[in-house]
Amino acid sequence: MAAKKAARKTARGRIQDRAKVAGGQKYEVDYEAKKTGRSAPAVKKAVKKVGNVRGKVEKKLARKK
Repeated sequence: MAAKKAARKTARGRIQDRAKVAGGQKYEVDYEAKKTGRSAPAVKKAVKKVGNVRGKVEKKLARKK
């Protein structure tokens, strides 16, 4: 049986999911925008179009350069 990767918990006891982009969180949108060299509205549009999976968002943003 495959072992699951241990999820990290925040100080509030919530589980973090670094594999997703929270389109409503300014700091996450800004981070992705800086990382990909795109604007924040472009990141939000990509999240809306392909969902919040980080890999898909980055792939979508890389394609549109």
